[in-house]
Amino acid sequence: MFGKSRPAHLLKGETAEQQALVYLQQQGLQLVCSNFRCKLGELDLVMKEGEALVIVEVRFRKSEQFGGALASITAQKQARIVAATQHYVIINRLSHMAIRFDVVALSGAGPINWIKNAFQT
Repeated sequence: MFGKSRPAHLLKGETAEQQALVYLQQQGLQLVCSNFRCKLGELDLVMKEGEALVIVEVRFRKSEQFGGALASITAQKQARIVAATQHYVIINRLSHMAIRFDVVALSGAGPINWIKNAFQT
């Protein structure tokens, strides 16, 4: 499928992830990997802050109209993130590290909203 352009919503998601990455790096976090995929789910950004492994879910919504970016992270979505994280930790032998789940929410042209410890396992 040469010459096929990517859907607009995927391009916006990639742009939001790039914005979140730059912002978090400016806050002192270090990128470990991005877009880790397995059969259990996907991790947008895997970062390190000090000795902690920080799993970052990036959410973008055009507006806050239907609850916005934060409201889009359901219990089911959290469960997929946790399952993918467990797989990532096992295959990379990182069980010794503290793990934190953060969310970076972007809505329209609004400011970046970084929520540390957005949910627990």
